[in-house]
Amino acid sequence: MSEFAFKVLLTDRAWPSLDIEESILAASGAQLIEAPSGDERTLCELAADVDAIATNWAKVTPAVIAAATKLKTVARLGIGLDNIALADCTARGIPVTNSPDYCTHEVSDHALGLLLALSRKIAFFHHRTKQGEYNLGAGLPLTRIKGQTLGLVGLGNTARALVPKARALGLEILAHTTSGNDYDTGCGMVSFEDLLSRSDFISVHAPLTPSTRKMFGTEQFRCMKSTAYLINTSRGGLIDEAALWEAIQAGEIAGAALDVFDPEPCDLNQPLFRDERVIVTPHAAFISEQSLAQMRSEVMEQIVQVFRGEKPRNQVNLK
Repeated sequence: MSEFAFKVLLTDRAWPSLDIEESILAASGAQLIEAPSGDERTLCELAADVDAIATNWAKVTPAVIAAATKLKTVARLGIGLDNIALADCTARGIPVTNSPDYCTHEVSDHALGLLLALSRKIAFFHHRTKQGEYNLGAGLPLTRIKGQTLGLVGLGNTARALVPKARALGLEILAHTTSGNDYDTGCGMVSFEDLLSRSDFISVHAPLTPSTRKMFGTEQFRCMKSTAYLINTSRGGLIDEAALWEAIQAGEIAGAALDVFDPEPCDLNQPLFRDERVIVTPHAAFISEQSLAQMRSEVMEQIVQVFRGEKPRNQVNLK
């Protein structure tokens, strides 16, 4: 008979050690099982004998949920839930959890850093200078940040954390949410169309859902200023990348900074990602030693809460 009361399947991870996970689970009589790969077939085979599934980026599909006949909870090692068959979990009464604020500081800092890099053309000057072209004129014109307008699409934890940081630079801030709620940020709440036409920088902070997929496409880029920049640290699927490339080529917008892509990893040979008007980072906005430790601990502790018969702190369904 197994010495463990519960089994937890870890589908994938982006960190080298499992010390945090193993320590928290072992103290509660739970065994951690790591999948050798995150493909559906492998996960279905392993899910049949586990009580919980923790996933970073691997897809927990309806088939995986169906195979997990003993399943008590699914935990997302992250914020977004687009890789989990949430409806299937809800239909079976399985609580799903996430870690909604573990990287709020990191992602808002990263978004602001991308804004600064675009505005001051830091990446552009860096590459040109390293290639032997010492020419400040190559990046002109440059415009003062103070007094320009930042448009926020969505006002979740990350966007709200970005507001005071952006204000410190003298940026005026507009925001669009489906509810119209400004969450006490004092942002000017506007329609999506107004935000597109009035913003000098647009930072995307919306969740990826069927209704938001490719919410930035040909029509939206044509509504933006020709001098405007798009920043995405949320989900790659929110942007039609082909339409973005066409808009930059046509001069409909000035450029973009992307930390997320659709699919991931992106094909770096695509012209969009090779263009010097586009800054690319490898889905790195969330990373810091502190954010990873917080997320890993929080997610494992929530799994343990479910095993104890308690409601986990960040349950996203069955409310």
